[in-house]
Amino acid sequence: MGNVTGTTQQRGLLVLGASGNLGRMLMRHWQAGGPDGWSTTWQYRENPPANGIRWQPGEPAPAALSSIGAVLALWGVTPRTSGATPSDMAENTTLAIRAMELAAILGAERVLHCSSAAVYVPGPEPLGEDAAGGDINAYGRAKLDMEQAIADWCAAHPGGPGAVIMRIANMSGADALFTTIQNGARRVTLDWFASGEGPSRSYISVRGLAQAIETLLDCPIDPVPMILNVATQPPLSMEAIARAAGCGVDWRTAPEGAAPLVWLDTGRLERLTELPEESAASLVDEWCDGESAA
Repeated sequence: MGNVTGTTQQRGLLVLGASGNLGRMLMRHWQAGGPDGWSTTWQYRENPPANGIRWQPGEPAPAALSSIGAVLALWGVTPRTSGATPSDMAENTTLAIRAMELAAILGAERVLHCSSAAVYVPGPEPLGEDAAGGDINAYGRAKLDMEQAIADWCAAHPGGPGAVIMRIANMSGADALFTTIQNGARRVTLDWFASGEGPSRSYISVRGLAQAIETLLDCPIDPVPMILNVATQPPLSMEAIARAAGCGVDWRTAPEGAAPLVWLDTGRLERLTELPEESAASLVDEWCDGESAA
């Protein structure tokens, strides 16, 4: 796979998928602007605000854009996308390639893509970037196919923009647990494993993700790895998160195939930036602050 080298000279950033959950969260964090030092334009399929443009794949490149140095591709289809089926997940590959093609037309130097921890088979040890694949679900397979398509595109276009793929951990405010809490549940149901514990996961807050994005946009290190896990350390107990949010917890016997632990190794990212350590309480507090600002 290819790498991103050098630093971005043009300081225009195009964010694809601004109307999605992740786009809205980052926009709130950046107070409707963008990363420091970047002139940011947010892409919408319809009804863009003042700092946005209306554009969708299949249309000519937006004529109003100039000096775009980087593209942040937040768009995609997830299992929680309304009505999404496994075949719909293939749209992730289509959107990723559209992002690369648009970046090439605009003269951007790099594209940041969003992948997922779902590309891994969970186990008791930290999951490094070389451990992807195996018996994974349809979403994980679609994201892994997307990653390969990006690598193939870069190999076929050596003079084009570089790609950075972020394998993002459970996102505070966006995963199933936080969605349940956000919907007003006073109690949540979690799996109970034979080890006598509930599930733990690697998480990332919007603050941590924003810091990782800013680093990967500005990083002068040559080369930047093409694929990086994005998470804060250590993994967090989902029970602790639920209780920090004021929810009671009910237990069920973990079904076959349920994972007690998903732990992303973040050594590659840590060589570029030091993300803040998170606790269940700090993760919930930061999410609550973002919700109150919405």
